[in-house]
Amino acid sequence: MIDILLFAGLKDRVGKDKLTWDRLPIQVKDLRHELSKIKGLERMDHVMIAVNEAYVKDDVEIKTGDVVALIPPVSGG
Repeated sequence: MIDILLFAGLKDRVGKDKLTWDRLPIQVKDLRHELSKIKGLERMDHVMIAVNEAYVKDDVEIKTGDVVALIPPVSGG
């Protein structure tokens, strides 16, 4: 099982700051696809994903015990 931490607008849209996931191992691209089926996470193509506090590419495999963070795009001014 893994924890998936949600930040900023994602947390607001989903209504919680953490999800749990138990279908492992899974590649980042497959997790991105599965999460896009959840209300509030439909636009996963623009979300940065970090595993164990490091940004990762879509071909990285996520394993039991990893901590995944979803970070939405931000804009500044």
